[in-house]
Amino acid sequence: MKVRIAQQATEAEASAIANALAEHLGTAIEVYVGEGDDPTATAAGGDEQRPTDAADERPATTTANDEATADGPTDRERRLREEIDDILEGGPQKYKQQLGEEGKLFVRDRLELWFDGEDDAFLFEDGTFAAFDDWHPEGVGEETDDRLPADGLITGGATFEGRDVHFMANDYTVKRGSMAAKGVEKFLRMQQRALKTGQPVLYLMDSSGGRIDQQTGFFANREGIGKYYYNHSMLSGRVPQICVLYGPCIAGAAYTPIFADFTVMVEGMSAMAIASPRMVQMVTGEEISLEDLGGPQVHASESGSADLVAEDEEHARELVATLMSYLPDNAEEKPPQRAGTNPAKPPAGIDSVVPQEPNKGYDMFAVIDRVADDGSVLELRPDYGPEIVTAFARIDGRPVGIVANQPAHRAGAIFPDAAQKAAEFIWKADAFNIPLLYLCDTPGFMAGSQVEKEGILEQGKRMIYATSAATVPQQTVVVRKAYGAGIYAMGGPAYDPESVLGLPSGEIAIMGPEAAINAVYARKLAEIDDPDERERTEQQLREEYREDIDVHRMASEVVIDELVPPSALRDELAARFDFYADLEKSVPEKKHGTIL
Repeated sequence: MKVRIAQQATEAEASAIANALAEHLGTAIEVYVGEGDDPTATAAGGDEQRPTDAADERPATTTANDEATADGPTDRERRLREEIDDILEGGPQKYKQQLGEEGKLFVRDRLELWFDGEDDAFLFEDGTFAAFDDWHPEGVGEETDDRLPADGLITGGATFEGRDVHFMANDYTVKRGSMAAKGVEKFLRMQQRALKTGQPVLYLMDSSGGRIDQQTGFFANREGIGKYYYNHSMLSGRVPQICVLYGPCIAGAAYTPIFADFTVMVEGMSAMAIASPRMVQMVTGEEISLEDLGGPQVHASESGSADLVAEDEEHARELVATLMSYLPDNAEEKPPQRAGTNPAKPPAGIDSVVPQEPNKGYDMFAVIDRVADDGSVLELRPDYGPEIVTAFARIDGRPVGIVANQPAHRAGAIFPDAAQKAAEFIWKADAFNIPLLYLCDTPGFMAGSQVEKEGILEQGKRMIYATSAATVPQQTVVVRKAYGAGIYAMGGPAYDPESVLGLPSGEIAIMGPEAAINAVYARKLAEIDDPDERERTEQQLREEYREDIDVHRMASEVVIDELVPPSALRDELAARFDFYADLEKSVPEKKHGTIL
């Protein structure tokens, strides 16, 4: 074995070192001083000196018990692996059994569902030993509630559907997934690293909120639980944040799904609320179930906080996989494209499904299914503000965000919740560079005392603002009626779209013919005594009005860019989205707008 010592060593010191090592290790030793090429001292190991070889030049390794070994795990490593295995077991077994009774997966099994497919991989975990010293020393048994493996929160990096993502997941078997100091620290680090990498974030939530009996040190601190939402805000528009709820998320835990760009709830499993039913009863006296307080149907149809509702855990993963297929990794990239496919129904049928009568209802999906690639339409918040459809889809393989009036619901009039939904969808699509397609068929914003109380002006303002501020390529199609300020909110000519196209059924006007004639000519018509003559006059005035607002007149006056045969609409849109794909648009230089 060769040993090299400092240049200042004497020959006697070299000899002493050689003899001591040879006696202790039982092998021949050569001691070199400084950079010398020849050994200064040698000593034989055992009965005689043997030639040195490559193995002699490797440093000896020792076990935790100082026994020399060449390879294989030591007792120390084996103990570490046993500790890790114990942590991976999660909380007490009784709580794991409860998960099965509730139809829920244990968090480690859930992560396997998400990251164990052909294009998936669980890459690494951070903070496995978080809070280890708080529970693992002797005296803590397997079935006690004092087990705190990973402090109830798992964070790390993974590959999902072929793309790198950051993730967090609550372990509901550990104090009901509650959050405490070490778990909070891991959560914050994960978010901060996502800011640096520019990779999407998945929040797999199942938390009862902050661990109240341990709130000192994490609740109000600068780097405490409140920093979650600061980081959410910094990540907003930078990378996609997607949250899936697997259980009751109460109080502080409920804000993560609200701050996320997209939230998925699971039937019979998810809930979120600012306070638990027990707390609600204490504060207000109201007795209510968690399902009625904040279940999937509440947030899917009444609050609008849930974008999608899954049938079960597997379905939730499928929905997120589909959703992410439209999104880039971050705001600096373009959304991923695929090979285009034919639409589900032939484009030649578009004109036949759009009634000529402006007040006759029909399903706008009859148009969408003839424009978008087959199987590519993912509608978000379908039960909230259903008068407007917000959906991701593809046209010839290119992701687009569709904002479409829905005449099948309340004639397609824009109500406050529909305007809110549309504004938020436009804002998100624009943030992640997804082009926008407006399909306009609306009598305009709804009027009346109730919608005024519900903020029709405020929500309408937000929708118009989002349309105005978006810098992605935008195409607007006047499918049928475009009345009142509805044409403004739906990307009309004044809002700098790349194209405004009209179908032959289109009309653009301050209001519809019936309302206009009644408003302008009511006195004149009332002065006509003969009912037949009055009806003929009214019909003549109505036809003259419709001629003024007809899309042909709009095309003639170049209000719209092109009047398109309905059967050619899909090809026209595909060509225009492709042509404007690299468009650069900007808004005036400023810190930010004042409209939220």
